[in-house]
Amino acid sequence: MKRSRQRLLKLFRKIRRAIRSELVYRARRSPVTSGTILYEAFGGSGALCNPEAIFRELLRSPDVRVNRHTWALDKAGWKSGIRKEFARNPLVRFVRRDSLRYHRALATCAYLINNATFPAEFSKRAGQIYLNTWHGTPLKQMGYDMPDGASEAANTLRNFLSADYLLSQNSFMTHTMYERAYRLRGAYRGSVIEAGYPRVDHQFDPATIEATRRRLGASAGEIGDRRVVLYAPTWKGEAFARPEDNIDELLLTTQHLQAALGERFLVLLKTHQSAYAYAASRTGLQGVVVPNEIPTNAILSVTDVLVTDYSSIFFDFLATGRPIVFFTPDADDYSASRGTYIPTADLPGPSCVSEDDLARQVRMLDDGDPSWRDRLRDWRARYTPLDDGGASKRVIDIVFRGVTDESRVSSLLESPRIPLLIYLGGMRSNGITSSALNLLAHLDHETYDVSAVFARPAGLQRWHNQSLVDPRVRQFHRTGGMNGSKLGHLVRRIVDWRADGVTHRAVPSQAEMWDEEWVRCFGDTRFERVVDFSGYSPFWATLMLHSPPAIRSIWMHNDMEAETGRIIRGKPRMSRTLRAVFSLYNQFDSLVSVSESLRDVNSASLSARYDIPAEEFTFASNVVNERRVIDGSHLGVQDLVDFPLDPDTELRPVPDWARELGGPHTTRWFCTVGRFSTEKNQARLLRAFATVFADFPDARLVLVGYGPLRDELEKLIDDLGLRQVVVITGPHSNPFPIVAASDFFVLSSNYEGQPMVLLEAAIIGLPMVSVRFASVDSALPNGDILIVDQTDEALAAGMVEALRGGVAAPRFDPEAYNRGVLQEFDRATAGTRTRVA
Repeated sequence: MKRSRQRLLKLFRKIRRAIRSELVYRARRSPVTSGTILYEAFGGSGALCNPEAIFRELLRSPDVRVNRHTWALDKAGWKSGIRKEFARNPLVRFVRRDSLRYHRALATCAYLINNATFPAEFSKRAGQIYLNTWHGTPLKQMGYDMPDGASEAANTLRNFLSADYLLSQNSFMTHTMYERAYRLRGAYRGSVIEAGYPRVDHQFDPATIEATRRRLGASAGEIGDRRVVLYAPTWKGEAFARPEDNIDELLLTTQHLQAALGERFLVLLKTHQSAYAYAASRTGLQGVVVPNEIPTNAILSVTDVLVTDYSSIFFDFLATGRPIVFFTPDADDYSASRGTYIPTADLPGPSCVSEDDLARQVRMLDDGDPSWRDRLRDWRARYTPLDDGGASKRVIDIVFRGVTDESRVSSLLESPRIPLLIYLGGMRSNGITSSALNLLAHLDHETYDVSAVFARPAGLQRWHNQSLVDPRVRQFHRTGGMNGSKLGHLVRRIVDWRADGVTHRAVPSQAEMWDEEWVRCFGDTRFERVVDFSGYSPFWATLMLHSPPAIRSIWMHNDMEAETGRIIRGKPRMSRTLRAVFSLYNQFDSLVSVSESLRDVNSASLSARYDIPAEEFTFASNVVNERRVIDGSHLGVQDLVDFPLDPDTELRPVPDWARELGGPHTTRWFCTVGRFSTEKNQARLLRAFATVFADFPDARLVLVGYGPLRDELEKLIDDLGLRQVVVITGPHSNPFPIVAASDFFVLSSNYEGQPMVLLEAAIIGLPMVSVRFASVDSALPNGDILIVDQTDEALAAGMVEALRGGVAAPRFDPEAYNRGVLQEFDRATAGTRTRVA
């Protein structure tokens, strides 16, 4: 009975999500309404920061026609005083964030103003103007400069690239954060407004100052003649979902500072938005925590001394000319883990590491100590020259009144580099991922402005591979799901099932859905060249075809027709998805195989069937990462630890076989590296090795890899009586010490695209034996591979030839090879013709 109720509840939730999704979709079909504005700050925490200042200035600007102001508020923000303040104003309304009314407002308001980010499903529509104000000049590192920055910055980057205007407090913020940390140079098509920060206007408004003193008096007690010290540290918790992480520490510091300063001072605590509700409810913090509904800059207007650590709040406070003290007992740890753009020694105030010294410095500066006056004045001139009380009006002039002010508006679009987007694939540990990572590391980043896109990694294996992406590459992590109606998605799946490559463009509702997904993922970004480097996913192939006009290429890493028959878990599971990809081929400008011989194979099997002009089939070999191979091979096999590519696999010490292979030994080892799957045919290798071992008892074989056929291979080893001389290692993130310690490399695949393992073995200098397949003849520039027929007997004979010294070490120049490959890549992605988008 209980299980039945759980099933019914699960079904009910599924139906509710489907209905909600459909209603959100219908909301997005409503027209954009002129004269309407949606404001959001800190994910709905309240009417705060720059959006709040712009909102109030617009209310005082009758010449700017606004039919409705809508504020998005979350559960906590819903309780703030802003709703009561404007309850009788017919032009102002409030919606709960993530409600249906919110999504309708997000889809239909003509102006969108946010100081952070809209959710993952947000996709700006034609006719909307998006102003992102952000929420501070950065001291701590941002964007790609953060640890794991590419992932952390994913939704922020998406929002920035969708914005028509990005607000900057000063030139330092423009260059450090927008241009560099978020890699917007050459990608962002909107305008950067350097006009000061609207929120700082509060600090110059006498009415705001008086009102703030009254509101503080209601929560913290009458201020009177007391000097206000505001402690405003940055967020240091591990996750916003756990706001309690560092509240205890803040409480103790606030209490100690108040006790040390005495009754002449009032110490207040300003917490991060995500921690406010928790802090305000804590015993000992009532009356000390600044109410969230009071704008931060209104608090700064009555603050006499600011105490902070790495929070950008101090940039705003510079405009007051009043003293700042930095409390940074964890400066070394914070710099190592998160990093700052400016050393603490260069800040415009003393940096303290003890609470006693903090209290002493606060008291000295409040008493007029002149030692920091000159530096404070210099910082104020550099970072807040436009924070003079008129920033809101300047922003409104540009965004709403259409005032052209070239001194305040700049572009980041100009760049001599070619904008290039590459879809990397699923980021699993396989040949495609390895080839993609090698390519990104070797491209000329002075020639190309490289962006890479892939689904947000899940699991240790994919996170590890994502961490290997060249740091010069702008990464787009696709988060969230594709918008659209349930019927639209059903049609999309039917299209894939039928391998119908026309409907995604020919049917307006489908074309609109795909175009919207492109905008959701990439905003207004434009690329000259768009590459589907994976070539196995109809979803990603279709999405790449919906880029704005570009030269579009798709890679073919194998004999693609043969791939349709690959058996996975007993079935040809790739047959239908690859047929769907094939149906899209004639809409790409270049079909790029990874070798010249493979190009001929794919052209012969696919050209006529899918009506693809022969000239669109081209080739570009894969780059080889010589440095990774050489550096990796220098690590001793005895020191290896298996990398847990499977999340269920624990780290474990290397077993005895590796100690034998890595140390002095009289045995002779064959090595192969590859996925344990049908097309790699390691079973043939095992049968051939059984024949070899019968005549050469000193022979050994090691198989490096993982895959669905491992259990079958293990059983075959036992059936052949080879358990003592054949080893299956499991996955290794660095297989090169094993390859380097071996004597020969052997490959038994039924087919390959471009066998990178042969190139990597050639760098190490290992004699090689391979069965024959279409692309093996051109696998190495100089040949140097003993190629045999695809039979057990022929492979065994080849391995015997190697044992007898008849196979020479290869001659291979990786640098010369890569230079040629990069020329092939440039030619292939330049396209033979450009289609009409």
